[in-house]
Amino acid sequence: MSHQSRINDALYKIHQDIASPLPAKQLADIACYSEQHFHRVFKQVVGQSVHQYIRQCRLEYAGNQLMFDVRCPVIEIANKSGFTSLSSFSRAFKEQYDLSPGQWRLKSSMNQDRPYLQNPEIKAAYERLKGKGLPKPRIKELPEYHVAYIRHQGYGRSISKSWRGLQSWCLKEGRSFEYQFGLHHSNPSCVPLDECRYVACVQIDKPILKRGHVNSLTIPKGLHVVFRLTGQYGELLPQLSKIYEHWLPKSGYKMMSTPSVVRYIKNQFMEDDESFVLDFCLPIGFY
Repeated sequence: MSHQSRINDALYKIHQDIASPLPAKQLADIACYSEQHFHRVFKQVVGQSVHQYIRQCRLEYAGNQLMFDVRCPVIEIANKSGFTSLSSFSRAFKEQYDLSPGQWRLKSSMNQDRPYLQNPEIKAAYERLKGKGLPKPRIKELPEYHVAYIRHQGYGRSISKSWRGLQSWCLKEGRSFEYQFGLHHSNPSCVPLDECRYVACVQIDKPILKRGHVNSLTIPKGLHVVFRLTGQYGELLPQLSKIYEHWLPKSGYKMMSTPSVVRYIKNQFMEDDESFVLDFCLPIGFY
């Protein structure tokens, strides 16, 4: 089994519940390494130490909660994000974003200075879709899905390389490429596009015997709000921003810590005209 495959197992554990205790020894055991060797290999594969990676993911989740749940006390968001004290959370947050949690919340409510707007194509789509409303959502309990996947860093056309790689793997393995999913680990409203974490997935009906660049995971079941979205490349993120920044704060629901799921009917990264038809599934709860 490759280093990538073993580290993917650890990443899967991390993203199952980013707020849970995630000691390096437990992650090393999952990856079948000694703890010392695990630290070296994780940094080699991911580009960050395991502690840096977990902290960044927790702070991204906290940043989302501060933006979209404006009535929730900061200490409660800190606890839900895996921090044991308000002081440690505030210190880490300011180191990451150069703002205190309170300043971040205020800034988020006052302007549209979002990282994805630095991309001219997406900014043009944002302006074009500014007056367009969202489709009526459905609240749905999604089943779990067993999928093969390839992880990708960066949100842009480069994602198509991961999808082509997954398609080639399916052809080689004699597997169906019909049911395609994307996992959005990052919110581009607060994470630069080249740092956003995305996972290209295809549903499988039997286990993978030889794991390597392509690995397997289970997308967890749970309550989601589902929006049917359509458009061309560049128009998805502006629609997602409306869901996150406008629909969610007024909905009465809380965004959970598991990744948002996209179910593709038409995959923009695989279509010649870069058009998409998809269900965007946001994990939600009542607390």
